Amino acid sequence: MDRFVEIGSLTKVITGTALTFMAEAGMLGLEDPLERWLPATPGTGITLLHLAQHTSGLPRLPPRLSRRDPYARFDRRAVHQLLYRLDTIVTRPPGRHEEYSNLGYAILGEALTAAAGTTYEELVTEYVLRPLAITEVTATPDPGSRLLARGRLGNVRNPWTMHGAILPAGGLWATPRAAAELVVRLLVERRLGDPAPSWQTAGSLRWHNGATRDASLFAGATHDGHWVMIHRLGGIPEETDQAGIEVLRRSHETLG
Repeated sequence: MDRFVEIGSLTKVITGTALTFMAEAGMLGLEDPLERWLPATPGTGITLLHLAQHTSGLPRLPPRLSRRDPYARFDRRAVHQLLYRLDTIVTRPPGRHEEYSNLGYAILGEALTAAAGTTYEELVTEYVLRPLAITEVTATPDPGSRLLARGRLGNVRNPWTMHGAILPAGGLWATPRAAAELVVRLLVERRLGDPAPSWQTAGSLRWHNGATRDASLFAGATHDGHWVMIHRLGGIPEETDQAGIEVLRRSHETLG
């Protein structure tokens, strides 16, 4: 429980929670056009809320990623190069269809740092982690004894480079204990108010998953307070999702 693991796209929940916190504090507006905070192509109609809800019309991934370490070269400079030609990258008008987008969350994170005038790690610590009293979350874990990353055959290998521009979309590390605390304090206890628009919904379930090359995660909670957080090293993501849903189903049957 005290070893740091990749949490993948559960990072998006932290990013989205920072967005809603900053909006409630009057630092920005959910409906702010992207170009208010970044040098993006004007007139696309993309808002910060579109980015958070995956309705921006942006594709799932940035263009021209490498295969071995896909996000290693995707830095802030690469993001800004895309912003200057955003109108040529969008695949459909914003607000009409949902298309899960890591690129959208990378841009959202860049907009939040511009609005806060600080780094991504500093803003999520200030607006999310500290109010939740959670400390075991970081973008740069100690590569020593508290780092746990293994391939599907159990071999230790270097994780993908995720601390650049892709960080707000999926680059954070946490202990399993901290990941569970996020679920409970955001979804069950509602310590920061209504859940952020980053969470996915299915009936009474709010959930999010995450996957990197070597890890997968499923986290969620139902309206009646049942919750789950499963993290697996080397696990097939779809199986991790199924395991999480099965845990919730059994908990309802046991108490029902």
